[in-house]
Amino acid sequence: MKKQFWKPGNMLYPVPAVMVSCQRPGEKPNIITIAWAGTICSSPAMVSISVRPERYSYEIIRETKEFVINLTTKELIRAADYCGVKSGRDTDKFQDMKLTPSVSEKVAAPGIMESPVNIECRVTEIKKLGSHDMFLAEVVSVGIDESLLDERGKFHLNKSGLAVYSHGSYLELGKSLGTFGFSVRKKKTQKKEQHRNPAKAVKTTENKKKSGKNKTV
Repeated sequence: MKKQFWKPGNMLYPVPAVMVSCQRPGEKPNIITIAWAGTICSSPAMVSISVRPERYSYEIIRETKEFVINLTTKELIRAADYCGVKSGRDTDKFQDMKLTPSVSEKVAAPGIMESPVNIECRVTEIKKLGSHDMFLAEVVSVGIDESLLDERGKFHLNKSGLAVYSHGSYLELGKSLGTFGFSVRKKKTQKKEQHRNPAKAVKTTENKKKSGKNKTV
């Protein structure tokens, strides 16, 4: 494999294309789509978003010190793209995209009802970096779509049609390639089978031996 070396650039893909909602008191809520968002700490739960200072949402978030990260799905991709290229100075993005503001639990900024997950955040620090400023924020509450809960209360987020952004394109997440820790997980299927039905396990082992003898090398 031959490599080319390019000038420094942001080539960390794919990334989540999240819709960040915010609102000043007494004004209409706004949405900005952000690809530069991420988890930065688990205890306390913290996230970051990077926003250009010239964006309309920048001053809203800087003044109110709160925002809501809304995960996007394939059904929300058109709205996500629209909210990334249109300015809230000129239009009402909730109304334009027929999205529903949802009441948050801990912050004044609304979430997006159509999103499967609404992550309520309070800004703890603003870091000036260059083209973008980074808002470090603590997660104070998380709202989830109850339709994604099964009868046991397990949350099936990956069934919501989550979408990501990669090198200019929006992509829907698809085939599962494994679950966390699968590379070091011991195979227990045969041991469990032996415990439940020793006779069946012995028969399975014998069949495997017979099939091995008949193979042509």
